[in-house]
Amino acid sequence: MKKKMATAVVLVGILVGLVVVAGQDKYALKVPGVLAFSEFKGYEDWQTISVSRNEKAVAVILGNPAMIAAYRAGIPANGQAVPDGAKMAKVHWAPKPNEFFPTATVPGGLQNVDFMVKDSKRFADSGGWGYAVFEYEASSATFRPGDLASMPPQGNNAKCGFACHTAAKAKDYVFTEYGKR
Repeated sequence: MKKKMATAVVLVGILVGLVVVAGQDKYALKVPGVLAFSEFKGYEDWQTISVSRNEKAVAVILGNPAMIAAYRAGIPANGQAVPDGAKMAKVHWAPKPNEFFPTATVPGGLQNVDFMVKDSKRFADSGGWGYAVFEYEASSATFRPGDLASMPPQGNNAKCGFACHTAAKAKDYVFTEYGKR
């Protein structure tokens, strides 16, 4: 019985070790003192709001159920404020040609994930929105909070996106249009 118990303990240790070696817990990260990656847990399954592409990135913009409901109600295009609790994620990849259709661009290597959350009390001095960027390091398969070396540069707070988003103040600081379905 002791031998079986010792074997079980060793196996559990090996499994824990494999989990640690397999990669980081991205949900443990946070922009210092402000936004945590864990606040966006499940973003991978959120609905698509839109897509975008330029020479440097292919992106998908995702929304949590509160954000999707706001878009379907005509917000922010109708000038109304996005409700608190709405969240958006933007996943960027390097562009690459599709293997079978070289004129089509598809996602290549993961670059970063951007987040926005509407919380008018917590982020009153940035239009009610908190912002965060988490850069992806392919060599280690890990994320890290964006910094001043990021493009665009990111400060160590959740308001780093506010300066850019003021251009869309009339649409509650939201750039992305919800595509007709």
